[in-house]
Amino acid sequence: MRDKNNGHSLTTLLGTPVTDTRGQLRGRLKDIAIGTGADAGRVVGLVLKTREGARLVPATEVRETPSGVLELRETAKLGKVPQNESFLLLRQDLLDRQIIDVHGRKVVRVNDVDLQWFSHEEKQDLRVREVEVGLRGAVRRLFLGVLPRWGLEALARKFPARVIPWDFVDLIEVDPARRVKLKIEHERLAQLHPSDIADILEELAPAEREAIITSLDEEVAADTLEEVDPKLQKALVESLDSEVVAGIVEEMEPEAAADLLAELPDERSEAILEEMAPEERQEVEELLEFREDSAAGRMTTAFVTAPFDATVAEGVEALRRFEGDPETVTEIYLTDERDVLKGIVPLARLVLAKPETRLNVLAEPRFISCQADDHQRYVAELFDKYNLRALPVVDGEGRIAGVVEADHVIAFLREGR
Repeated sequence: MRDKNNGHSLTTLLGTPVTDTRGQLRGRLKDIAIGTGADAGRVVGLVLKTREGARLVPATEVRETPSGVLELRETAKLGKVPQNESFLLLRQDLLDRQIIDVHGRKVVRVNDVDLQWFSHEEKQDLRVREVEVGLRGAVRRLFLGVLPRWGLEALARKFPARVIPWDFVDLIEVDPARRVKLKIEHERLAQLHPSDIADILEELAPAEREAIITSLDEEVAADTLEEVDPKLQKALVESLDSEVVAGIVEEMEPEAAADLLAELPDERSEAILEEMAPEERQEVEELLEFREDSAAGRMTTAFVTAPFDATVAEGVEALRRFEGDPETVTEIYLTDERDVLKGIVPLARLVLAKPETRLNVLAEPRFISCQADDHQRYVAELFDKYNLRALPVVDGEGRIAGVVEADHVIAFLREGR
């Protein structure tokens, strides 16, 4: 059963005397170790400052007395603090650290931690309840040692609480070489929209940005990188290992990957290309040959084609085989045996038609395209004039080379060129 009056802050707990059952002082509370992964938030042990140095005792072997002193059970054994990565220390690893509030989609700094005692099976279990990121926690720490503990808490409560429930906290592994790594899973972070993750990255220091981007699935990292400001995007990529960047770039849209690599020094860009899979590398290298301000420089080579005389069923199968982002597909492009563009079929018509219907019957009677070397301003004008969803790019012989999508034009317009 949970006692509503047995909550404590980390600040007021630190330094608490720890005695044995006979009242003999065994040490003072130096830190609190909590589990990671499935045990995240559960206190696994208390670190005591003793005459023999730092010692760790399992949390289940400690109970809180009415006087506020912590008492060891008769079965309690003090051991050395293990040098492993199975837990993190609240004082050492969390206080003053920047964390991600995955609920509020922002970066905050930890000023204090609130813990709660739970009673069960004649034992007490200590758990992290929430993280304090406002003035209340800062005041406690500022006046610690100046005021008695009861006065400190009374003063702190005059300030409004600003807390984040532990379930909404995601930790940042700042320094991979640190003795205790933060092994909290980043699943909640990965569930955020890439634009939100990009906003979070912009609030962080370089080392923390690297820790976050490398903790994400490559596909999520790629989507996030596409949303980051170009200057920050370049700085982030230059700080990562070429092999790591290559894995992320392979998941990016080809035109976005080409834009990114074009901003890097040639030597760095070539190193990343060398680490990429042959097919993805070829797509990006082809785009790098075009001017950035041309239609070809803005197009993607990820699009869906089908033969001019194909059926709806065959068109659906072509969509299933498409390895790019399906959310970007708004139409299917009909080509002849020489890849010359012959027609465009909006997906809405495809969905409503019978499987045996010929795609050329559903094709737009007239379609708009542009040349690979057309300037991006002209491309933007075509989108505006004809209210386009996408614009195919063809070479001098009418063969489709790529597609400019609406978000590519929006990105260009935002740049103010």
